[in-house]
Amino acid sequence: MQFFEIMLIAVGLAMDAFSVSVGAGMTIQKVNFGHYFRLSFHFGLFQFFMPIIGYFVGRQIGAIIGDYDHWVAFVLLSFIGSKMIYTSLFQSHDDVELTKGDPSRGLNLVLLSIATSIDALAVGISLGVIGCDILFPSIVIGVVCAAFSIIGIFLGKRIGMLVGKRAEIFGGFILIAIGAKIVFDHLIV
Repeated sequence: MQFFEIMLIAVGLAMDAFSVSVGAGMTIQKVNFGHYFRLSFHFGLFQFFMPIIGYFVGRQIGAIIGDYDHWVAFVLLSFIGSKMIYTSLFQSHDDVELTKGDPSRGLNLVLLSIATSIDALAVGISLGVIGCDILFPSIVIGVVCAAFSIIGIFLGKRIGMLVGKRAEIFGGFILIAIGAKIVFDHLIV
């Protein structure tokens, strides 16, 4: 997998954390360094580890479904991307409001970190199924997510949830396009 593809996946996966960070920026009265650090560190850390966990699951599955691995990757990435698009268009984005309290502390932070990184687990499964390396993509995914979380908090204080919803739609389309490219590359070879 090339660096550009890894970056596109990382940006697509970062959109959930970005949206939640925008909401956090809107919710937290006085944002300080601790808020930026806790949210970006935890979101990035979970986004780093989830693909690795998924990768090992995918490697086990890949041995069984080797002839169809590209289709599995396409279906998983398309499902994740479609879910992101559907959620941003048709469901309320009250993740931060539901946690009641500071979203950058305690159980709220852990729950939001897990919720925003489940998609990364599925991407890790996809990468494991098609036999890609995982360490470098996971590092890129974690760093990009942390950076997008910082940007999200900042923008949340400035312009609100409008940006978060549109970003999540964009991220969904990126993941679907990467899945289609995996199938296309496999069919051409």
